[in-house]
Amino acid sequence: MAETVKPSTVAMEIEEVVDELDRCVVQEVELTVPKTDDPTLPVLTFRMWVLGLGACIILSFVNQFFWYRRMPLSITGISAQIAVVPLGHLMARVLPNKKYLEGSRWEFNMNPGPFNVKEHVMITIFANSGAGTVYATHILSAIKLYYKRSLPFLPAFLIMITTQFLGFGWAGLFRKHLVEPGEMWWPSNLVQVSLFSALHEKEKKKKGGMTRIQFFLIVLVTSFAYYILPGYLFAMLTSISWVCWLRPKSVLVNQLGSGEQGLGIGAIGIDWATISSYLGSPLASPIFATINVTIGFVLVVYVVTPICYWLNIYNARTYPIFSSGLFVGNGSSYDVLSIIDNKFHLDRAIYAKTGPIHMSTFFAVTYGLGFATLSATMVHVLLFHGSDLWKQTRGAFKRNKKMDIHTRIMKKNYKEVPMWWFLVILVLNIALIVFISVYYNATVQLPWWGVLLACAIAVVFTPLIGVIVATTNQAPGLNVITEYVIGYIYPERPVANMCFKVYGYISMTQALTFIQDFKLGLYMKIPPRSMYMAQVLGTLVAVIVYTGTAWWLMAEIPHLCDKSLLPPDSEWTCPMDRVFFDASVIWGLVGPRRMFGDLGEYSNINWFFLLGAIAPFLVWLATRAFPAQKWISNVHFPVILGATAMMPPAMVVNFTSWCFVAFIFGHFVFTYKREWWKKYNYVLSGGLDAGTAFMTILIFLALGRNGIGLVWWGNADDSTNCSLASCPTAKGVIMHGCPVY
Repeated sequence: MAETVKPSTVAMEIEEVVDELDRCVVQEVELTVPKTDDPTLPVLTFRMWVLGLGACIILSFVNQFFWYRRMPLSITGISAQIAVVPLGHLMARVLPNKKYLEGSRWEFNMNPGPFNVKEHVMITIFANSGAGTVYATHILSAIKLYYKRSLPFLPAFLIMITTQFLGFGWAGLFRKHLVEPGEMWWPSNLVQVSLFSALHEKEKKKKGGMTRIQFFLIVLVTSFAYYILPGYLFAMLTSISWVCWLRPKSVLVNQLGSGEQGLGIGAIGIDWATISSYLGSPLASPIFATINVTIGFVLVVYVVTPICYWLNIYNARTYPIFSSGLFVGNGSSYDVLSIIDNKFHLDRAIYAKTGPIHMSTFFAVTYGLGFATLSATMVHVLLFHGSDLWKQTRGAFKRNKKMDIHTRIMKKNYKEVPMWWFLVILVLNIALIVFISVYYNATVQLPWWGVLLACAIAVVFTPLIGVIVATTNQAPGLNVITEYVIGYIYPERPVANMCFKVYGYISMTQALTFIQDFKLGLYMKIPPRSMYMAQVLGTLVAVIVYTGTAWWLMAEIPHLCDKSLLPPDSEWTCPMDRVFFDASVIWGLVGPRRMFGDLGEYSNINWFFLLGAIAPFLVWLATRAFPAQKWISNVHFPVILGATAMMPPAMVVNFTSWCFVAFIFGHFVFTYKREWWKKYNYVLSGGLDAGTAFMTILIFLALGRNGIGLVWWGNADDSTNCSLASCPTAKGVIMHGCPVY
């Protein structure tokens, strides 16, 4: 006799199956992103255009303005995301509810109803375009400020705009692989998703608690008020290197304790700008990524660097322990301009007379880790994600495939962006870049075949790097491999090297930025075609503002970026541009063969390529040998090896502070205060970002631009308190401010 199944049991089983289909594969997404959509909400409103373009222009100007500072402040789109809320509600109250151009295809209403979350997301997409830097400004800075050469405005602008738009092509090719799957969750997007919920949901306040908007306002006001301390009154909070105080006249103690010029033992920054300036918000980092970054940082800074330095590998003790500078053999700074001829090429005779360029051993090791990160990235993605990428490629155009709940909602309610929209921009950009390389060859130095080779590198690495960013929030860069390739093929031309790096590396970075915004649009259920339009227009506006601001600052600020001519306490020291310039000398002017090849002393650094390829393979073997040990698969060598990719210009204090905060919130709070984390974690991150940014701008406008400073011991920065940290320790070397041995 067949067993009778109760209807209630069948219903429960069906409900469980439906729940399983709707469940997100990533727990953080399940806890944060709503699974609802209202397709009737207006998106392309008059309010959106005004506030979106305004946010894009303001953030572009402000971020380029602060680009050249000693501690660069990057104001994210979150600041604009928050600031536009009261403005949006104000416009909804005061604008007339009236239709214009009624009956035509251009009909619109200036006030179609309450300010809604979808137009708010679109405004934020515009803001994100302004918040993302235009990397090609490094080329402008290097040529005009460091190489002291003239650069016409038109080719400079064309380089800037093609750099930013080339990434649209790669984004179109790989968006199905990196946006639609639920496993590609892009952790940093959850900060903005959580904020959108906090700013628009009508949340009931529990007794004794507070809503997310109340919590955000408290954090915003608190961080705004607090930043007057590290930002103006008590700058020492930026980097508290207390170890230096124990023996101020000891080079060794200074090297161990300095958070900015040494190993930073015990150094900490009680300053959100220090914590988040180079690695992003620590509250948005998954715990396994935080652990991998911490492991990589500790191994490089506290194991490899001391061993190399005190064993005097590559004459390490002749140079500072932590420096991105270029030196001659006796430890003094290298006069780069003296080895350049009239054609902007290497003057081989003078270079042979002056001697080879030397680096600090730490700087050399970071390049080696860049090599290892590249090979580790390729091997890791192929071993751990290769089958998924292949399946996604085969199934990208199949119908009725199993999709993430958010992707299913988008497919049901909105039209996709046609592939040809992306391909048109791609083809036009490549054609324009080839034109630049031919017509302005004397300026850019890059031949047409170099353009195609740079594009090929970007195509290969975009999906590989994209998988890592989408799952770990960490982005291994392509800058080293692009420099290496063109440096060997086409040496002694620094501008060609810089342009090749920008087209090969930044076009990939831009592609991932666009893809990340598409994922944000998917989470918030924004029509894809509207997203595409906002990204294209926002990018165009941002390039114009960034270029104009950089050009203006170079003319406005005397001796910008020149530390030898700037006052000792100047903020305009351009640490990121200095590293870019040094890289152009190493890879472009001198060339990798004279540095890392058979003509250079750093040839052993090439073994890092093999190290990077082997490391993830060992992890993969371990996961097969010990399948029960799930933690092994979280050992992520691309992140470990690339953890210190931003050092320099990032300093040790940035990493120690970031790792501490990321571990507290990613492990303890997430594990033991799960409900609090779910409700407040990303709101806290946004409030800290916004409060710090607003106070920084206010301090500059009210005090900094007028030269009003406060001189006392609490404003002595790390370079003052640990003044001997940059001294070499080899006998017979004399440097300014260092003792004579």
